[in-house]
Amino acid sequence: MNLRNIFVPAGVIGLVLVGYASTGWPGVAAVVGGLVMWALLHFTRLMNVMKKAANRPIGYVGSAVMLNARLKPGVNLMHVMAMTQSLGERLSAENAQPEVYRWTDGTQSHVTCEFANGRLQKWTLERPQAEAEAE
Repeated sequence: MNLRNIFVPAGVIGLVLVGYASTGWPGVAAVVGGLVMWALLHFTRLMNVMKKAANRPIGYVGSAVMLNARLKPGVNLMHVMAMTQSLGERLSAENAQPEVYRWTDGTQSHVTCEFANGRLQKWTLERPQAEAEAE
């Protein structure tokens, strides 16, 4: 079970109670205003990431090698989408865990990422073999 499902609502209720205990209803209004501001900031970031991703082809990234170097385990899918500025090409079945997405660049190098519960678990970079190396 994800502990965020318990701690986030408990933290919100705790903040509202502390606001009420410290200054009464004006404290509750200040805490609720802060929480609404926090939610609006995250919503605005999500909309900006999605707007940039809508203008690019699905599964495209400028450089798969640079994406591979910038990835870190534990980041969420929205963070990876912000780095690539595009939606990933889904390789897994819908609503299946882990979710697998691929981003490909112009040289046909691609990064395949696995997300479990929305967090990056592992990724692999695959580069095409040059025809000169094969000969």
